[in-house]
Amino acid sequence: MSKEFSRRDFLAVGAAAAAGTAILGCAGGQVSATKPTWLDQAPDGRTLRAGLIGCGGRGTGAAMDFMAAGNGLEVVAVADVFRDRVDDFNKKLKDEGKPEIPASARFVGFDAYQKLLAADIDVVLIATPPHFRPEHFEAAVETKRPIFMEKPLAVDPVGARRILAASKRADALGLIVACGTQRHHQRDYVECYEYVKAGAIGDIVAANCYWDQSKLWHKTRQRGWSDMEYMVRDWVNWAWLSGDHIVEQHIHNIDVINWFAGSRPASAVGYGARHRRVTGDQYDCFSVDYTYENGIHVHSMCRQINGTHNNVSEWIVGTKGVSNCRNMIKSHDGKVIWEYQYPEPTNGEQSERRRMSVAVSPYVQEHIDMVTAIRTNKPYNEAEVTAISTLSAVMGRISSYTGKEVTWDEMMSSELTLGPSEYSMGKVAIVKGEGKAPIPGDEVDRAS
Repeated sequence: MSKEFSRRDFLAVGAAAAAGTAILGCAGGQVSATKPTWLDQAPDGRTLRAGLIGCGGRGTGAAMDFMAAGNGLEVVAVADVFRDRVDDFNKKLKDEGKPEIPASARFVGFDAYQKLLAADIDVVLIATPPHFRPEHFEAAVETKRPIFMEKPLAVDPVGARRILAASKRADALGLIVACGTQRHHQRDYVECYEYVKAGAIGDIVAANCYWDQSKLWHKTRQRGWSDMEYMVRDWVNWAWLSGDHIVEQHIHNIDVINWFAGSRPASAVGYGARHRRVTGDQYDCFSVDYTYENGIHVHSMCRQINGTHNNVSEWIVGTKGVSNCRNMIKSHDGKVIWEYQYPEPTNGEQSERRRMSVAVSPYVQEHIDMVTAIRTNKPYNEAEVTAISTLSAVMGRISSYTGKEVTWDEMMSSELTLGPSEYSMGKVAIVKGEGKAPIPGDEVDRAS
């Protein structure tokens, strides 16, 4: 990792502004930390007309979050591989009482993103399956527009490096780029980070992160669907499209550890398995031991299996204490030395989820922060740090698939790419097994 990245202030594109300091008493003395303030909506300004590439569930959600971030925010063009998704998004707009997309601005097909980028829009929203994001991001950067792009940013080393290169191009052009790592815009996480950065738990010596939950959705193949249509509609279950769930979903937790540690993995040794998945070629559980640049070890665990223990969290251990990276810091003797102060419950709401609902959703906050940067002309580019977290997750997947130790340096020179080289609604040939989950170890082991 470069010294420039190690010094990066991740909060530069998170909290809208800093408002003084707060004093926290902890082992070894007092800690003075920045207390961030937040905008509940973006400042008014000229109308921003967005084009959405990828009209699935996450794309639809991102578009709605963008429009909820302030006044004068519209979605005026859409692109997707499938006509029904474009139509479903248009229906969503109608149901929400928002202006529908004119037929001339509804683009369909693998080249639909190119047609959208040629349209009269001010902002690009990218929420296609992760495999396509490097190509779509590169093209969007060349239009010199602000960009929101969902995470992860790629599914393989080559794709991650394409994002890194395009991010540098975006910096040279002065572009604003937001990514879907919403914990960087979640108020409790950000305030906790400020205290940890200020030394509340001392030097970080170890960490753990988890995303264990029930299975996600899958699509059953329908009569008449080609290989390509089936895979793209069922994309979250295919490694070449999603990166596997360690990349597609668990990136959130790995990214939090990178953020709080101010570092990234130097190597990874992992394993995983496929027990229950009913479509695709992915694993449904992973366990990875990451060794970071400063020698600390991070245990990463993720699983998507019904009827198993659920745990979505991050933990860091320091020389003076521990934190869940979100809303609590404890000393090693178990004393709580800081807790995030959530808004008071309203209308009898009691649960944490309900209490959190009275604050601005981090999914909307990330768009508030992006639009604020656009309208105030402030530097803002999350692509580099999100690409590094993406590649960190890819390391864990590759190690688990192969059973080998994988290093960051190997990832920076690897020519591994996943998926077909051409896109059409026909047969899809996937190298090293079509629809077969990887088996780690040497072939001789399988034969013995």
